[in-house]
Amino acid sequence: MSLRSPLGKVLGLGASNEGVGHWWVQRVGSVAVAVLSAWFLVALLMLGSLDYDSVRAWVAAPWNTVLLVLLVLSVMQHSQLGIQVVVEDYVSSKGTKILTMLIVNALHILLAAAGVVAILRISFGTAAGVTP
Repeated sequence: MSLRSPLGKVLGLGASNEGVGHWWVQRVGSVAVAVLSAWFLVALLMLGSLDYDSVRAWVAAPWNTVLLVLLVLSVMQHSQLGIQVVVEDYVSSKGTKILTMLIVNALHILLAAAGVVAILRISFGTAAGVTP
């Protein structure tokens, strides 16, 4: 027995017409965060020395740069989706909800951009006056 309307069954839509898509993006994103975080932890543990020059050289390796950028982007996207759910569930005023989501989205974009720029600057050797 299903509680869905006949039209809902035909169209395959839930109550808000987008909940399943959001759910899937959040689950796939969490898998990406878990895999990339495990890679990051193992890679740092295998690095041996965690001094500035060793870590800078490690970040500058092409695959490490790419995977670090993917880690930053996936963490920011996963975080934004999680906070969006909290705001949608617990902020009742429509105006406050919209303003809160605008601020949350802007902060996540700013943090993601700052993380990517920092990784790329280290990778290309332009951070803190270091020449390539």
